[in-house]
Amino acid sequence: TLRKLFKVDAADYMLSLCGSEALRELSSPGKSGSFFYLTNDDRYMIKTMKKSEVKMLLKMLPAYYNHVRAFEDTLVTKFFGLHCVKLAGANQKKVRFVIMGNLFCSHNSIHRRFDLKGSSLGRTTDKPQTEIDQYTTLKDLDLNFIFRLKKQWFQEFQRQVDRDCDFLEQEKIMDYSLLVGVHFRHNGEKLLTEGCMDNDTNTVSTLRLSRGYMDQFLADPNGLSKIKLGTSMPARAELTARKNDCEPQLIGEPTGEYYDVILYFGIIDILQDYDISKRLEHAYKSFQYDPTSISAVDPRQYSRRFKDFIYKAFQEDS
Repeated sequence: TLRKLFKVDAADYMLSLCGSEALRELSSPGKSGSFFYLTNDDRYMIKTMKKSEVKMLLKMLPAYYNHVRAFEDTLVTKFFGLHCVKLAGANQKKVRFVIMGNLFCSHNSIHRRFDLKGSSLGRTTDKPQTEIDQYTTLKDLDLNFIFRLKKQWFQEFQRQVDRDCDFLEQEKIMDYSLLVGVHFRHNGEKLLTEGCMDNDTNTVSTLRLSRGYMDQFLADPNGLSKIKLGTSMPARAELTARKNDCEPQLIGEPTGEYYDVILYFGIIDILQDYDISKRLEHAYKSFQYDPTSISAVDPRQYSRRFKDFIYKAFQEDS
């Protein structure tokens, strides 16, 4: 029923997943221990799941279905299938996996990707500056842009994030992220090789761009109608610079350096409820750190903090 709702053709779906082309395994599992695979056509992502995540998805499925049916532009992960295979052999191990839409399925290269939660503790990449590339998932304290959307799109973005966060809060979900992919329209490869991650505005001043692209988009009525929230959204990214203070700044100071970008984004990791392990994690870390800086907080607080941060990282283009 969900696949029909998401207008997925059954034959194409089977071909993508079960065709002769092999699946591509993505980088090694993260903290969750899950493995990720992409179909050859880039349309679907497959993630192995823990039993607790499967239970959570099945429990929230009726509410999830009602939410995605009511809000066509929802930013929450699109789920297409949930399966379990029992491996042959002595141990008869069960492998559970979910099939989701790939946010970054596009003909545009994704030059930078950010996983944003609104918390600061441990929210930087562990890679040295020189090793950061387009496949590195950067985090809150690595973010060095403010994304500026045209008024109409920003208002729609705000409305939808509010609705999605309300839904997740009602389902007692926390620990989700906004995954953002950034395509730089001009000299993206140069930006990657020369790097602007050190916030040295001199090295990137040649990449500064006007509002021309945005105006061109707005002048083309077909251009507007083709844009879907979170998919191929034109925006301007303003470079930011953090002060070198001891206190971590979630959002740096705007520098006035702008880039024409195309954005892809969605809310991911929506299957963690505020269970006993998360409550214990919160209690334990609260003794050592500022309780507001840690990721494990109750769903209401999580939702409020997430929105506060996202509406600083994304702003209306004046």
